[in-house]
Amino acid sequence: MVVIIAGIMFAANFWTDYKWFDSVGFTSVFWTELRTRALLFAAGGLIMALVVGASVYFAYRTRPAYRPFSLEQQGLDRYRASIDPHRRLFFLGVVGALALLTGASASGDWQTYLQFVNATDFGVNDPQFGIDVGFFTFIYPFLRVILGYLFAAVVIAFIAAVIVHYLYGGVRLQSQGQRATPAARVHLSILLGAFVLLKAAAYWLDRYGLVFSDRGYTFGASYTDVNAVLYAKLILFIISIVCAVLFFANIYFKNAMVPMVSLGLLVLSAVLIGGVYPAIVQQITVSPNEQRLENPYIQRNIDATRAAYGVDTAEVTNYDARSELTTAELSAEAETIPSVRLVDPAVVSQTFQQLQQVRGFYQFPEVLDVDRYTTPEGDTVDTIIAARELSGPPTDQDNWFNRHLVYTHGFGMVAATGNQVDAEGRPVFTEYNVPPTGDLSEIGDGYEPRIYFGREGAEYVIVNAENEYDYPLDGQEADVPTVEDAVTPTPTPSPTPTADDAPAPGDGQQAAADTESPAPEAPAGGDDPAAEGSTSENDSGQATNRYDGDGGVRLSNFFDKLLYAVKYQEVDILLNSEISSNSQILYTRDPADRVEKVAPFLTVDGKPYPTVVDGKIQWVLDAYTTSNGYPYATQIDLANATTDTFTQGTTAVNALPGNRVNYIRNSVKATVDAYDGTVTLYGWDESDPVLKTWAKAFPEVITEKKEISDDLGSHLRYPDDLFKVQREILKRYHITDANAFYGGQDFWNVPADPTKDGDNPEPPYRQTLRFPGDEAGTFSLTSTFVPRGRENLAAFMAVDSDASSENYGQLRLLELPRSTPIPGPGQVQNAFQASADVREVLLPLEQSSARVTYGNLLTLPFAGGLLYVEPLYVQAGGSDQASYPLLQQVLVGFGNEVAIGSDLQTALNNLFEGDTGPLPSPGEGGEEPPAEGSTGGGAAPSGDLADALDDAAKAYDEGQEALREGDFAAYGEANERLKDALDRADAASQDAGGDGS
Repeated sequence: MVVIIAGIMFAANFWTDYKWFDSVGFTSVFWTELRTRALLFAAGGLIMALVVGASVYFAYRTRPAYRPFSLEQQGLDRYRASIDPHRRLFFLGVVGALALLTGASASGDWQTYLQFVNATDFGVNDPQFGIDVGFFTFIYPFLRVILGYLFAAVVIAFIAAVIVHYLYGGVRLQSQGQRATPAARVHLSILLGAFVLLKAAAYWLDRYGLVFSDRGYTFGASYTDVNAVLYAKLILFIISIVCAVLFFANIYFKNAMVPMVSLGLLVLSAVLIGGVYPAIVQQITVSPNEQRLENPYIQRNIDATRAAYGVDTAEVTNYDARSELTTAELSAEAETIPSVRLVDPAVVSQTFQQLQQVRGFYQFPEVLDVDRYTTPEGDTVDTIIAARELSGPPTDQDNWFNRHLVYTHGFGMVAATGNQVDAEGRPVFTEYNVPPTGDLSEIGDGYEPRIYFGREGAEYVIVNAENEYDYPLDGQEADVPTVEDAVTPTPTPSPTPTADDAPAPGDGQQAAADTESPAPEAPAGGDDPAAEGSTSENDSGQATNRYDGDGGVRLSNFFDKLLYAVKYQEVDILLNSEISSNSQILYTRDPADRVEKVAPFLTVDGKPYPTVVDGKIQWVLDAYTTSNGYPYATQIDLANATTDTFTQGTTAVNALPGNRVNYIRNSVKATVDAYDGTVTLYGWDESDPVLKTWAKAFPEVITEKKEISDDLGSHLRYPDDLFKVQREILKRYHITDANAFYGGQDFWNVPADPTKDGDNPEPPYRQTLRFPGDEAGTFSLTSTFVPRGRENLAAFMAVDSDASSENYGQLRLLELPRSTPIPGPGQVQNAFQASADVREVLLPLEQSSARVTYGNLLTLPFAGGLLYVEPLYVQAGGSDQASYPLLQQVLVGFGNEVAIGSDLQTALNNLFEGDTGPLPSPGEGGEEPPAEGSTGGGAAPSGDLADALDDAAKAYDEGQEALREGDFAAYGEANERLKDALDRADAASQDAGGDGS
């Protein structure tokens, strides 16, 4: 019964796997893997069966006809009497079991074999042997695998031979005189000779393996490896050949002394030459002179590591960051700040959930994504995006029927600008509601909003069976802040806001954002939300849908339903009468799982992100080719390198698997259609030798880069995990001089995230910034470094993340002077929390039980220094489940100074202008600016006073218009003119006998 059940389960999984690959159009991957596994299974099993079987057969056929009469043999007679009648069964059982185990193990090395037979040259030679790196990456690992199985076969054959010889009297442990028959000595000598011959081959391969040595100061062959171990391996190779010849010569000598002497010589040589001699060289020669002797090998490691991780082209600029700035310099430099992304994707998820969840069974990830979209005016802006996915049925209705047949898909995209909020501090949405409304829906004919393939929901769903829940039918629109509700930053007159100026979290306003908010009846532009499916309405207040896509596997007959009932151990698949030949089962729905299944040679980035491309919601995934076989390059653990506060604190971002690698490339950009699950793999780094190798093995899998549409290309970006891996490498390998590297004084660390508890590294942030020397801002991925053991800033790192840019992927570092301490993220955060002005704002909020959340601490180059910007969110406390974070204040820091303001411009004014801030705007506690020809009371001004007031009014109006347009440079100039006009008005008033008021 156990065998039958196991066989049925295996058959069900095997056939459903094939059906899945057929449904996505990648059956070539299925058959290639299956053929390769079968080939290796047969080869491994056959080698083991032949070697062990031949050894056992020879041992039995050369058994002595007459055995000495002894107690030992009398005891063995009982075992022989039991085994002999069934010896053929024993032989086949043992040999067959060994063959099966070996074949199963060998089939697991199918990727190593495919790389071996499809190896591609790197075009780079290693510095020690002058051999192409491809040999070490593709050839050397498989030679090691072959050698390992041959060793195992010979060792098991030797053990089996000893057992059979002993059982049938060829080897005697207790008899006088010869302990083994001549035939047994010959047999065992041949096996020992084969073992030593394999050892000679291992010593020869070990020479090449020295490029992966960790003996020296750095990874790779060290001084001792090259000048002692390398020669030791060569000597041991020669000795092994001699010993193997002596073992084989014993076929003629038939003397036990010859193999014993050979074996002793080999062991003694391995200990003295292979172990003691290199240890002496390391201790006596290298240790007292390590820096000088290891210098060329450290340089090899530096060069190889930088090339293997793609950081060898990083641009390093010495950046003498200034720490002070005047008002005039601020005005001159204000235009260098692009639209700063103040909306934190790790904080506003709850806001998205409250304002755009629509129904309780929809869900947004805990960390949203940052992309860029073009506005109707043609401007590209950083945009916070998320897909409205379906987490499952309501709790009280969560059963098999609802989970797998009714609640099958999410609905629509949600997007908000990254640099704007409304008067309450809520993000302003550019795409919202169900059915979708907004900018994305107005492009062309809109897009298909249904999400059948995503990161949430049931393991599998069956469509075209029961009516699927689609979206609610309500005529009332939800209260959603849009771009029209965005507030223009209005500076305050005081250097820092007072406690009275601090807005409290809005309870009343947040209550309007009911999680059950109804949606508009139809999407913008009159688009039919059922463009790709069949939607119907009923009296229940909800629309239903019939799937019209090609995704999934069609349940064509009873046998198909039976297979999936067995696979998921769910009998209801068989019993539900609505599941027919038109029904389709959708499974492996997570985009990352789909890509890894069709391309098992790729490692997928831990954060797929949704985009709207060509009228569809497409999941975009970055995929990596990796290797641990790049000579001299330092190995790292991917899981450790990609762990940060996002991966530790949420389930929305995953660290890469814990594989040790020393080569990585973002060689593939993948997409997964959220409606029909179509997987497309675009060869992004087509020069990557590892990708070329896999493309030979799977010729129909990779789509050429030129097939990427312009629409998709505008949403491709530099991947997070690759950036984090390169950041990990640059902690040490920004140093390119071997002597400086040996000293290690300038090694860096990635700072801990100062806005979170714990020691997890600060995640990299996506933002548009203007790098020093650039004419315009670029969409970038940024991070910072601090010196090892200290908290001041050591360097700022950024990479051009816009795939359409000519400089895409260019790593750039601003290295700060070691003699001038510039505050690091942790120190700036401490300064924020210790500032009296900041505490004055936060104290009444904290006393009112409101929850204060520090957003992402952004760092960006500004005015020859580095500017820190951090949004501050406030959320109503207590038990109000409908509350969510509101962006209420902005913290800024430059040099050793920090400030706070209700918006970025106010905070900058408070930081740089002090008491000379601009006038308050109407309604902000100040009075209307003096109208032309009026002093606000009393006689009308005349002469110089009238002219000055006219200039002030004009300057004020121009400044407000500049703010509305986001032109900080013009705003700064208007402020200067306003200040000058007010000074002239003050002087004219005093000359006229007034008090200047």
